[in-house]
Amino acid sequence: MPGGLVALLDDVAAIAKLAAASLDDVAGAAGKAGAKAAGVVIDDTAVTPGYVVGLAPARELPIIGKIALGSLRNKLLFLLPAALLLSAFAPWGIMPLLLVGGSYLCFEGAEKLWEKISGHGHAEDAVAEITDPTELEQRQVSGAIRTDFILSGEIMAIALEAVAGQGIVAQAVSLVLVAIAITAGVYGVVALIVKMDDIGLALAARGSSARQALGRGLVKTMPVLLRWLAGIGTAAMLWVGGGIVIHALESFGVAEPGHSLHHWAGQAEYALPLGGAVNWAVYAAGSAVVGLTIGAVIVALLHLLPRREH
Repeated sequence: MPGGLVALLDDVAAIAKLAAASLDDVAGAAGKAGAKAAGVVIDDTAVTPGYVVGLAPARELPIIGKIALGSLRNKLLFLLPAALLLSAFAPWGIMPLLLVGGSYLCFEGAEKLWEKISGHGHAEDAVAEITDPTELEQRQVSGAIRTDFILSGEIMAIALEAVAGQGIVAQAVSLVLVAIAITAGVYGVVALIVKMDDIGLALAARGSSARQALGRGLVKTMPVLLRWLAGIGTAAMLWVGGGIVIHALESFGVAEPGHSLHHWAGQAEYALPLGGAVNWAVYAAGSAVVGLTIGAVIVALLHLLPRREH
């Protein structure tokens, strides 16, 4: 997987590798697989908080818990067996699966941009029409779990590619470790994000003036953070999806656009300060452009071209 997909979480990957170095080969394989999947984790973490917006604060953590359990069920009961069967009987199918999944992420990102530009957000309109809190909660949870299934599928496919050289038992254990660690990490961060305003209110209600100021700052920051996360989620879909497609194409012997992006990122790294960060930024931006182009084509085919009436 290109470095541009994982450089944003280099510190996390380094810690995982350091820990894995003191354990056995299975732990090392799990650390490697988790680092490979880091790019999709960014997307998952950015997208999920939007599913609890508009719901009762008391239901936020229970809803996130339901989504987390659904995510773990997706990974362990459905995707893990499928990944192991694929590895055992059709390893050649891993890259086509990544290509399809990456293209889907590109489509999701481009469609979100199209809905923002056109003002037609079908999912948001449908949610706005629901007045029963229980029905709304069920819809949001099921929608989040469906979205998670796609992202979890990408995580497991990327992780499977990273441990493809291991035996079947080592692959299974590695994927289980990756599934549990990523699910706990993603939804732990999501829970912290969505409860940030409640934490701020608690801090603002008592304590020193500095503590109260911090609490008020958290409350004011929450709406801004959610808007930023929505944008980051869309951008992540494009750069991660584009990067996955580029990587899959390279594995099929198609050098472009990956070769040019690597070249430009390398040139920028040597020409500008903060070389590693610049390398990642250039490659990620290029991947996002590729992702947007692929996604726009798919959006056009599905939504803009006239459909034949039957």
